[in-house]
Amino acid sequence: MTPDDLVLTPLGLRFRGRRYPCTIGRGGLSGDKREGDGATPVGEHLIVGMLYRPDRMARPAAWAKPIRPGDLWSDAPDDPEYNHLVSRPYAASHEVMRRGDPLYDLVLVTDWNWPDAVPGRGSCIFLHRWRRPGYPTAGCVAFRPEHLQEIAGRVRPGARLIVRPGSFR
Repeated sequence: MTPDDLVLTPLGLRFRGRRYPCTIGRGGLSGDKREGDGATPVGEHLIVGMLYRPDRMARPAAWAKPIRPGDLWSDAPDDPEYNHLVSRPYAASHEVMRRGDPLYDLVLVTDWNWPDAVPGRGSCIFLHRWRRPGYPTAGCVAFRPEHLQEIAGRVRPGARLIVRPGSFR
């Protein structure tokens, strides 16, 4: 492991000598992630992107890309754009990236099932803001807004999110 790794532990996410409280998917941890199971996948996942809402915050890092009106994330396993950023109009199943709530104001994108997505293996494993402490996600890892902002300001592209079996309760 390196100091740049983000390591999920029973006490939260460890990064650069700090532990950040976080929540994971409602389905717990899974070594066999599937679309819609609500689980956070076990493994080592590279941070491959950072997206942010420029109408709500300053750019958190030089490599961050703005979330534009019409940006979506495909979660349609049978679509060629499955588990990729797409734009409106888009008829297949998707998540809206520019949401009315602040959940996706800042998103770190992992390489889970990306770029060559296997249909049904699961999409959009992000690090994002939590709804509230202890409230599970659909499979992502979520944080207090100020902690996510701090992590985003210090993380580098290619850092690893390390999720081991039993690493979170």
